[in-house]
Amino acid sequence: MSSYRLSSQSQRRVASRLSASAEVAVGASGSGSSKGRKKKAPVARRGVQYYDDDEAAPGQAAAPFDCFINHRGADTKRTVARLLYELLEDGGVHAFLDNKSMRPGDRLEERIGAAIGECSVAVAIFSRHYCDSEYCLRELAMLVESRKTIIPIFFDIKPSDLILPQALVDNVAHPRDIERFKFALREAKNTVGLTYDPATGDLAELVSDAARAVMENIDRQEITQGRQMVMSRL
Repeated sequence: MSSYRLSSQSQRRVASRLSASAEVAVGASGSGSSKGRKKKAPVARRGVQYYDDDEAAPGQAAAPFDCFINHRGADTKRTVARLLYELLEDGGVHAFLDNKSMRPGDRLEERIGAAIGECSVAVAIFSRHYCDSEYCLRELAMLVESRKTIIPIFFDIKPSDLILPQALVDNVAHPRDIERFKFALREAKNTVGLTYDPATGDLAELVSDAARAVMENIDRQEITQGRQMVMSRL
């Protein structure tokens, strides 16, 4: 079983980043994060040695994704989505975040579909303009249909506010997709998640709680898989 740990250093790093503005935080991470971070050692999973995507040489297998972060970039990419991604990576969880995990030339649907297929846990960050994005809704539908464990974060929004806008309904090419989106949203509303109110909430605490929930779910699934493997050999 893999061991995941939220170090006190990671917690302090998140808190310090939250004290700066989003623009400053993004600029700092873009200019120095890759230089300041230590290279991660290869990860051994399922008897195969994997490497991070940006460190894998030709012929070396990139590590499969453990967690998929579904979010509306315009609302949350610079805050909770990026902070959660970095905290998970620091804790040993290989997370998928589109602008961090995709390379020029990647085919959007293929790359995202593969990441959803690999992950065991997903975080869906629902925000004010989430339902305006067909891409967000398609990802959510794929996660639900793939029976992935989904941890919802209701970021400055109530579950009851997750309604498809008429403009999106009118422009979706296939009517069946509307039913898929509605079903996925219903599933999310009926799943226990985390809530955040910018007026009273602590963003560092939200990110830490979300990361902890991801790690606990991954550990739980790996324990179950380990037991199933043992039982199959009896």
